[in-house]
Parts: sequence; structure tokens; C-alpha cells
Amino acid sequence: MSITIDEKNLELISDLSNAFGPSGFEDKVFDVAKKHCQNIAQVTDDCLRNIYIRPDDFRGNRPVFMLDAHCDEVGFMVHSIRPNGSIRFVTLGGWNTNSLPSSKVLVRNADGEYLPGIIASKPLHFMSAAEKSGASSASISDFSIDIGATSAKEAEEVFKIRIGEPIVSDVQFQYDRQRDVMIGKAFDCRIGCAALIETMGRLHGQNLDVDVFGVLSSQEEVGERGVKVAVNKVRPRIAICFEGCPADDTFTEPYAIQTALKKGPMIRFIDRSIICNPRYQRYTLDLAHKQGLAIQASVREGGGNNGAMVHNALDGIPVIVIGVPVRYIHSHYGITSYYDFEATVQLAVAVVKSMNEEIIRSF
Repeated sequence: MSITIDEKNLELISDLSNAFGPSGFEDKVFDVAKKHCQNIAQVTDDCLRNIYIRPDDFRGNRPVFMLDAHCDEVGFMVHSIRPNGSIRFVTLGGWNTNSLPSSKVLVRNADGEYLPGIIASKPLHFMSAAEKSGASSASISDFSIDIGATSAKEAEEVFKIRIGEPIVSDVQFQYDRQRDVMIGKAFDCRIGCAALIETMGRLHGQNLDVDVFGVLSSQEEVGERGVKVAVNKVRPRIAICFEGCPADDTFTEPYAIQTALKKGPMIRFIDRSIICNPRYQRYTLDLAHKQGLAIQASVREGGGNNGAMVHNALDGIPVIVIGVPVRYIHSHYGITSYYDFEATVQLAVAVVKSMNEEIIRSF
């Protein structure tokens, strides 16, 4: 599949990746969604910071096809301030703990400023032999965030740090055009959010047999909380959940690779949270092969996603998960490609355009 780079999509991906939005604090993502959807849809939110994208051509007399992507990112929260002015923190979502030391973060203060900090641990020079041997298995409570304060009083009064404030990775989106490599934070699941928004843009004004409704759901990383509310509001008949899913091509034996970079989106049969509707899953695979669209299929032994909340909602909703492969999710830096983004959009557009009441009933 050949692709053409669309500059507005690069801007969309960059804006979403760079947005400050850990679980529960997705407000900046709402601003990005409003900016990029203003010509095609009404964008609203709720108290959980779920973002609802209702197209201008929504008729209300067709089956509702919900497109979902979670808009939160893994992050941290200020737990307390130590006497020396460093910050003790807790996690928002699951992190690879070994990736944390010496990384840059942004800490929101009481004035809404984003202050730079470093995740610090005891330097090796001051570690005992026992501490050095256990350094690779350190826990979150062993780390601090250093913002440069020299006392708790200075951290509180000068830096204006307070408990309960959110923290995210200090990473800016980068794109290597020549080699089609995107590096940034929060691709789980902001690359999915970008694919959702672009899919809705391409479907806008099309002669469809379904009403499309987009949701950028909140708090997925802490238990798929936002989508539980959103699905009851939207009340869809069928759904696609977009994801920034973990690529497995840098550490898995070749025969077992199921989510490789630059091979197209991955749709999963199963993970710990869901068995995706087998009929809908096979329908999508067959459609992709018929139309010559890039696609990968996987059987996951771990993981979970919003689809688990959707397929059990209301009277049961057929759902598939379309994942853009991302290397090293749940760490500060992810790697993905524009090729996989574009292939994901093409697949989602094809599925929605093919759907009607009779096919939905067959699932």
C-alpha cells in the first residue's frame, strides 16, 4: 500500500501526542478535538471528560456506529512533598518501572503551569552493594521527582506544588519523513484518537446506512471507566474501538509476531478482557483481504481495552479492536508510523461504509 503524507494529519497527530492529558485530566485533549473537528461535528464533553463527536450529518434514524478511542495517557500524580523539596508520586496507569529513572516530566502546579522535573533515584555512588543489586527491581516509592526545590516550603510556596496535581512525560512529537518513523508520548491511545478523527472526516457527507458517532473516552488506563458512561449515552448498535496497541516485533520470535510496525493495523481475537465478536472479526478480515487493505490479526495472552466494556453493555454490542502498532507503550517514548495510521483509517472507513442493519444483525 502506498501512502501520501497529509500535513493536516501530521499536525493532528502531533497536537494529540503533545497534549497534557493523564487519566482524569484530559482537558487539553478536548481542546485539540474541538480544533480539528470544528468543520464536521459538534464536540462536547461530560464530567468524566469523555469527548463526544457528533457529526453534522447525524440523522438519528439509522443504526448508531460508535467509534471509540481512549484519550488519556499513563501519567503520575503528586502524592506528597518530601522535606528536601522533592516530590513523592503515584502512578496513573501501568508503567514499566525500569524505564523511569533519569527521565523528564512535567508537573502541573497550582497556577496551571507545567514545571519541568526529573525522575530521580539514589545515585549509584551512594548505594550500598545490596541496593545496587536490587536497583533493577525498584518500586515507585523508591523514586522522587526533582524540580530543583531545596525544601518542602520552597516547593510549596515558590514552585506552588500541591498534592493531587497531575504529571506526564516531557516529550515532544518528532517525525522522520524519510524513514516514516514517529516518536512521541501518549501514542497509547492518541494515535488511535487521530485515526478516529480522520476516519470521521472521510466519512462525513458519505451516503451511509449507519449514523457514525465518535467518542474519545477518558480514564481507560485506570480501568476503562469513561467508556462505561459513554456507551450508555451513545447507545450504539455496533462499534470499533481504536487503540495504540503494543507492537511485538522487537522481542518476539519471528513465527509469533502478530503486531509488527509498518504492516498495518492489528485486530485481536482475544485478550484478558474480551473475546471480540468472532463473526464481526472474520467479516473485517475478509473485507480487508477483498479490498487489498493491510491488516494483522492477533491472539493476545494479556492486555485489555475499552472493547471489554462495550461488548457487555446494553443488550450486547458487536465490537472489534483496531490497533495501530506502537513500540514501547506505557513508557515515556513510543514509536509508530504514518503508514500504519493511514492503513488503520482506510480499514475503519471500509468497515463503516460496508455496514447496514442486516449485516449488524448477522453478528
